[in-house]
Amino acid sequence: MLDSLGPNIWVAEGGIVDFYGFAYPTRMVVIRLENGDLWVWSPVALTAELAESVNVLGTVRHLVSPNKIHHLFLSDWQAAYPDAALWGPEATVKKRQDLSFAGTLGEDPPEAWQGEIDQYRFANSSFLEEIAFFHRASATAIFADLSENFSETFLEKHWSWWQRPIARLWSIVEGKGYAPLELRATFRNRETAREKLYDLIAANPHNVVMAHGEIVRGGGAAFLRQAFAWLLKGDSKRALPVKSGPKTDQDRA
Repeated sequence: MLDSLGPNIWVAEGGIVDFYGFAYPTRMVVIRLENGDLWVWSPVALTAELAESVNVLGTVRHLVSPNKIHHLFLSDWQAAYPDAALWGPEATVKKRQDLSFAGTLGEDPPEAWQGEIDQYRFANSSFLEEIAFFHRASATAIFADLSENFSETFLEKHWSWWQRPIARLWSIVEGKGYAPLELRATFRNRETAREKLYDLIAANPHNVVMAHGEIVRGGGAAFLRQAFAWLLKGDSKRALPVKSGPKTDQDRA
């Protein structure tokens, strides 16, 4: 149920959900913090098997919604782990007033994971506000919908003949990994977003995980330049200092 991506980070694949007639896979991330607490990002449908796999790792203390779209299974997880703190951006908190949130995610991470997981708030689109994350120990960048990376195999299996050209036209496929068109079309004040993205790229991510599509295992910084070419256009040759940081398992190999 859980696939390791590096030191204290795992991913779990969920089922497929319908999004306005389009089939979308679901994926969640589990990070074990230095104190042993578990941080669960974008929880997928909770099954007994998944709960058992997660419980082996530690105690779930944080449930994180990265944007207002990723909220479907929060209720089940909060019921199963009532002592866990629920977090989300302002849009999620407003949308799910039936749930009890510990706080609203903004520019700076809460004290609970400060220094271990960095976060970047992208509120530039009127369509969708999203919090992106970077797990320092594994050098993993985590996106929900700011990057979608569908494989041809998935599209052939789950999208109809008339839907597949849309994915290619929108560049939400492998080789591009763009954000969906409605998000890009409503993206404003791009310079503020570029600065955050440059900061993330400078951290030299190894992996890039997104909720929908193929995980990038290695070469994460190059992938981000490709996936956000629509945002970095006209500034793509800017020199980027690479921050030094903890060695990942891949670096040690």
